[in-house]
Amino acid sequence: MKKMILVMGLLAGFSSCSQSDQDEILTTDARANTSTIEVTDLPIGVKYAESQTGIAGSYNRLKQSLQKNEAISIVAEVDHSANAKSIGEELDYTSIIFFGNPVLGTPLMQRNQLAGLDLPQKVLFFKDAEKNELALYNSVEYLSSRHGLEGVSTLPKISGALENLVSAATKSEVEVSPVQPVDEGEGVVTKTSNQNFEDTYSDLKVFLQNNPDIKIVAELDHQANAASVGLDLRSTKIIIFGNPNLGTPLMQKDQSIGLDLPQKMLVWEDADGKVSISYNDPFFIAERHGITNSDDVLNKIKTALETIAENAATSD
Repeated sequence: MKKMILVMGLLAGFSSCSQSDQDEILTTDARANTSTIEVTDLPIGVKYAESQTGIAGSYNRLKQSLQKNEAISIVAEVDHSANAKSIGEELDYTSIIFFGNPVLGTPLMQRNQLAGLDLPQKVLFFKDAEKNELALYNSVEYLSSRHGLEGVSTLPKISGALENLVSAATKSEVEVSPVQPVDEGEGVVTKTSNQNFEDTYSDLKVFLQNNPDIKIVAELDHQANAASVGLDLRSTKIIIFGNPNLGTPLMQKDQSIGLDLPQKMLVWEDADGKVSISYNDPFFIAERHGITNSDDVLNKIKTALETIAENAATSD
């Protein structure tokens, strides 16, 4: 992708923060810090910021902000560097945090349940090969184009909240990668199940649990979370899981792909009662992050995901 200049210095907060909370955040001197660095090979559909205070400090600052907001739940944290070390590989600082607010996220899935494949929200913090320290997250423009969400009322709120949070955490301005929209449904693989929703999800989970190379990182019941804030949503669950033996080589090529790792599978039931399993095409993810010459690893991941989905979708 194109080179882009990153100029830093902006905001702080998230979604259902009160206006007074947001005003207080916006008056801090965190916005005053600016710097310029050159970043190359930016992924499609992201926003990003340079850390002014050390990448680990920025991560912790975001985590603390999330913990203080009662509307937000932290779903999972993944230390990709530690996972790489566990298999005898090296990877510079690369950590991701998953978090959500069902008041804002549920309307996206009410429009298109496949949006749940990109929820909960997540921010990746990493130090790249040039020692730039960056925070990276999916833009709402990317989410909207990928899942046909144009006009959903909570999109601007999500956009502003994420920008505020990341800006406050990094003490920098948030910038936008040069390429944003993708085609609707791009990179999404869907397998129809011949089982009911609960059996499909149960078989999926058991299959993952029985593989010693795979670790389940988190499970999220989007329908239950919607109900907790008084909103309706058809059966929709996501399971997040990873295998550092396959993910680490890709992040060694470009750590930004850690934004799309670990892997996820979404199990969902449509209005006609049809149950499906959806997941990200690993070749789409690699292309999104500009990773080349990795077909061996990508084919292994593709085959593994196909096998997992097929097993869960087919009754004995």
